[in-house]
Amino acid sequence: MTELLDSSSLKRLMAGHAGEIGLRRVDHGDDWAELAFDYDPRLAMNAANGVLASGPIISLIDSASGLAIAAKIKTVRPMATLDLRIDYVRAAPPGRAITARATCYKVTRSVAFVRCVAHDGDPADPIAHSLATFFFTGD
Repeated sequence: MTELLDSSSLKRLMAGHAGEIGLRRVDHGDDWAELAFDYDPRLAMNAANGVLASGPIISLIDSASGLAIAAKIKTVRPMATLDLRIDYVRAAPPGRAITARATCYKVTRSVAFVRCVAHDGDPADPIAHSLATFFFTGD
């Protein structure tokens, strides 16, 4: 599994939009993955106060969740996000990297279920929590 999450497959997964916002793999385990991105003023919703917009955080959570599924099933499969519910607990402050740790807690033949927490350094003080379901669209 380490080869899967450290290889060119991961580079392909992190290209495009994920690459544009600077997503990077932090760590992973048998059923979880951590991704992060560093603060970039281009990602702020308001240049005056520098608070991050929700879009990059949503992308981070969605990507970490998909990677947690790959860690759990030991392969990368095509999938679509069916449902992604995010509860924002507080604003993402300017100048801080954001990390998301997602855990895939159940996989059926066609659906995977994931929990995720996004934070800016202390998982006990989250920015957001999420619950998501993903539908496998192919093998």
